[in-house]
Amino acid sequence: MTKQFQAIRGMNDILPGESALWHRLETAVRDVLAAYGYHEIRLPLVEKTELFARSIGEVTDIVEKEMYTFADRNGDSLTLRPEGTAGCVRACVEHGLLHHQTQRLWYAGPMFRYEKPQKGRYRQFHQVGAEAYGMAGPDIDAELICLSARLWRRLGIGDVALELNSLGSSAARAAYRERLVTYLVARRDELDEDSRRRLDANPLRILDSKNPTMRAVIAEAPSLLDHLDPESQAHFEELKALLDAAGIAYQINPRLVRGLDYYCKTVFEWVTDSLGAQGTICAGGRYDGLIEQLGGQAVPGVGFALGLERLAAMLAAAGQPAAEAAPHAYLIAVGGAPQRHGLTLAERWRDRLPDLRLRMHCGGGGFKSQFRRADASGARFALILGDDEVAAGTVAVKPLRAAQSEQITLSEDQVVAYLRAAMLEEPA
Repeated sequence: MTKQFQAIRGMNDILPGESALWHRLETAVRDVLAAYGYHEIRLPLVEKTELFARSIGEVTDIVEKEMYTFADRNGDSLTLRPEGTAGCVRACVEHGLLHHQTQRLWYAGPMFRYEKPQKGRYRQFHQVGAEAYGMAGPDIDAELICLSARLWRRLGIGDVALELNSLGSSAARAAYRERLVTYLVARRDELDEDSRRRLDANPLRILDSKNPTMRAVIAEAPSLLDHLDPESQAHFEELKALLDAAGIAYQINPRLVRGLDYYCKTVFEWVTDSLGAQGTICAGGRYDGLIEQLGGQAVPGVGFALGLERLAAMLAAAGQPAAEAAPHAYLIAVGGAPQRHGLTLAERWRDRLPDLRLRMHCGGGGFKSQFRRADASGARFALILGDDEVAAGTVAVKPLRAAQSEQITLSEDQVVAYLRAAMLEEPA
């Protein structure tokens, strides 16, 4: 027996019945980003491993455990992208997009992390990222948060909450780090293995631990908000004032540090209780030092990323499955001559009505079986073509969804006007 292949664990097919929901989601994301002046950039799936080690941080779960890394034929270490910000910065620096100018960019596509697959967390997942460069003030931070809030409204998602924090400047974090290490060393016996390993290399990452046994230690740790430098404090206060003015509700979470090393000042997450353990659907923040760190000029940056699988799961759970658009019409052609003429006729109608969804029956069969297929397709009309119709230059039109479904006969050209009128009646 021939071996039956299956998808790689954690890398899932999106089937035709699911893709309509994805289309709706992707369209909403694209429209909202365009409304705020963001332009699409398309990035490679593979980058040099060093790019992620330098940007994300070597002492992170992503770099240490989760990256798909391999050597190419030249011996270079390459990695399937685990996130999009580093590649976007690399592209901007490489192509000179940041010289004395601001940029609002977005990208979308698959990302890869070797994680334990579970609901809302997969090894191949789809992400949309938005990045803004060259703007240092809290107004662009606020705009990005407002943009994401507008997207939730557009999608009809209400079960989300905004968590907000500030990581301050590098100098402020250095001072805080010393106090945090002193606190953690005193409670070393209560730390899990990962936290002990991070104690010297990256102690702030301990605050991001999801281990339940670490909750008490984290809850009682000193707060970074108490150690902010004056500039970061002013930035954070203005951001809160802007969000208050825009009517965006938020919660301050002093333990929110994000899982990537490049963040500074503003960090935020949109979270929900509807997805179980994987409750973050959108996260981001400011990374003013990253561009210089990757070989560019000292240009401020801020952005966010959202996971499409989690958003799709939320929409489906909320009872918002989007159905694939049914055909406007289904062309039934019985017999050799009608089938040959039908193909030509269908192409002529599509030329005249570019938005027409017309399904032509293929595969043979008698009138009854073709009609059953037409009805099952969800089409509004069956267009019937037999030898008599071909000879007369006419088409029989049978409404399939109307209460009054009397069949009418139209000329081939009249069918175009008939379908055009029906398409205009279609809900937007």
